[in-house]
Amino acid sequence: MKDPMMRAFLALSVIAAAPAAQAHIVFAEPQAKASGYYAGFLRLSHGCGDAATVSVRVEIPEGVVSARPQPKPGWTLKVDRAPLGTPITSEGGAVIRDRVAAITWTGTLPPDQFDQFGIMMKLPAKAGPLYFPTRQACTTGSNDWVNLPAAPESWGATKMPAPMLILQAADHMDHAH
Repeated sequence: MKDPMMRAFLALSVIAAAPAAQAHIVFAEPQAKASGYYAGFLRLSHGCGDAATVSVRVEIPEGVVSARPQPKPGWTLKVDRAPLGTPITSEGGAVIRDRVAAITWTGTLPPDQFDQFGIMMKLPAKAGPLYFPTRQACTTGSNDWVNLPAAPESWGATKMPAPMLILQAADHMDHAH
C-alpha cells in the first residue's frame, strides 16, 4: 500500500482494535507530525499478572535526538545517554554531542491500576512508524514490549509489541485538521 495516509489509518485502526486483554503499552496520542515536537504519554494498563510494576524502561529510537522525561511524584528517573555519530547544532546554537538513548522510571504501580509516563521529543523528519522498545519490570517477572511488527498494520497482531508512534508528513497532518 503506497498511500501514506491510508497506511497510517490502517495502522491506527489496528491499534484501536487491539483486544483489551492484550493490554499493550500504547501512546495516548498515537500519531505526530514528523520534524515536530511531541509531548506524549505511554499508557501502562497493568502489572505482570498479580505483581506490581516497579520500573518502566523506554528505549528512544536513534532518530530522536532530543527527549525529555516528565518526572512522576514517588518515582525516580534515570536517563541513559549515547554519543551521536556526528554532533549537531540545536535551535539555540548549542552543540549536541549525545542523545537520550533510554529513560527509566522506578517506583511502584499496583497491578490493578494504570498510569502514564510522559516524554517530550523532537521527532525525526522522516514519516513512518517509530518504535519504542519498553521493559516493564515487576516485583515478580517482567513484560518485555520489544517486538517489532513486519509492517505497522500488523502491530496489533504482534505478540508483546514495542509501543509505536506514527509520524505523518507535515502536509498530511495539516490537512487532517
